[in-house]
Amino acid sequence: MRFPRRLPRPHTLRARLTVGLVVLLAVSCAAVGVAAVVELNGFLTSRLDEQLDQAGNQFPESLEHGGTLPDDHDDHDDHDGDEHGDTRRQTTGTFGARLVGDAVTNAAVVRPGTVTDVPLTSGDARRLGAVPSDGRGHTVRLSALDAYRVRASQGIDGDVLITGLPLEPVEATVHRLELVAGIVFGAALTATGVAGALWVRWSLRPLSRVAATATRVSELPLASGEVALPPRAPESDPRSEVGRVAGAFNRMLGHVEDALTKRHASEERLRSFAADASHELRTPVASVRGHAELALLHPGPVPPEVTRALDRIAAESSRMGEMVDDLLLLARLDAGRPLERAPVDLTRLILDAIADARAAGPGHQWELELPEEPVTVPGDEHRLQQVLANLLANARVHTPVGTKVTVTLDIVVDCAAGGEGPSAVLKVHDDGPGVPEDLRPGVFERFTRADRRKSESPGGGAGLGLSIVAAVVEAHGGSVSLDSRPGATTFTVVLSTA
Repeated sequence: MRFPRRLPRPHTLRARLTVGLVVLLAVSCAAVGVAAVVELNGFLTSRLDEQLDQAGNQFPESLEHGGTLPDDHDDHDDHDGDEHGDTRRQTTGTFGARLVGDAVTNAAVVRPGTVTDVPLTSGDARRLGAVPSDGRGHTVRLSALDAYRVRASQGIDGDVLITGLPLEPVEATVHRLELVAGIVFGAALTATGVAGALWVRWSLRPLSRVAATATRVSELPLASGEVALPPRAPESDPRSEVGRVAGAFNRMLGHVEDALTKRHASEERLRSFAADASHELRTPVASVRGHAELALLHPGPVPPEVTRALDRIAAESSRMGEMVDDLLLLARLDAGRPLERAPVDLTRLILDAIADARAAGPGHQWELELPEEPVTVPGDEHRLQQVLANLLANARVHTPVGTKVTVTLDIVVDCAAGGEGPSAVLKVHDDGPGVPEDLRPGVFERFTRADRRKSESPGGGAGLGLSIVAAVVEAHGGSVSLDSRPGATTFTVVLSTA
């Protein structure tokens, strides 16, 4: 069974107000029209009943006595005829009938200048016989005459005399009122709909401006950096609801702008501190490392404990130097410093990175899936090499020996991060244990580590590798994503080839 489709609902407030106004007016017009039609029909019907009372039973009585009144035989000169009934003072269309029992013996209607017999069917006879003799008007429909207002009364011979007047003038007048009311109300609804739409649109202009301002704010990149909010929405009368909304919205924008300004200032101070600290730490770390290596080169006898301590100092200073370089790189990327822009053979970088990974992790299985033709992307070769090295190091460090790591490179057209044109899609997939679920949302944030105890042990990472991957890829206009579950972890990097 198919149900009728619902009418579409208006979505905007302006449309809802306009439709509501038109619907209310339509209901009011319908109520007024129905009341007027009912009242006019009742009034005209009552007037017709009064005419029936004035006409009396003269016409049906003349039918009963062969065309003359029983007490007026001497006044036959004034009769219109002696066979078809007395039509004096009878309006055209007057109906008269005589019923004896359930049978109609006579039935005629007054026509201009004559009286015409009316053929009645058995159904007409039943309807006339059902009219009560109460002296009131009743409506019946006859097959040959259509709708009539009739009144029944008892005759002198025990028969029933019926007098009727046509309802056609009443119905014509009522129908004309319905037509005129429909045209007038339709025009009024149309004019009200147009005028109401214009009025509602004019009344809601301040709210539309607030919505436009909110839309512009929603399109701004508010996550980081300095944000310039658009001009405030124009405020209207604060006593109105729209004025209060505009005022509250503008105050909210002011608070948001203050918060964004303070956040940006804090980010700038933190970024400056990180850059300055990283820059200042490079010299003492390099000095410590140099002194440790110089002490290890001393020709004289050195106790084994001192040798091990110097080795650890050199190793940790080297790790600290790498961390300082990573922090300095992130600070530069945060500051928006442009990277080099030159054609980079991504296929060759992957081959070199896989060779280094095999040397660093001989216990893993390293596989390649590359296209037949070399893939070239515009970018900074050194930074892209760092992205590959960090992704492969992450797969090696956080998976057990024997894990299979597959590096795939494809060319995809119309990729989301690359915009229009072909894009290079690099995937690093492993069948290791996967990234813990609680770490997946912030896996590309700084200092995020899968095993804090391991990372705090000698030789552990600082949790900057994947954050550098995300920052470098974003600086190249690309994107990086993670899809991980136990037994299948995939890092996907998308870079534009244009």
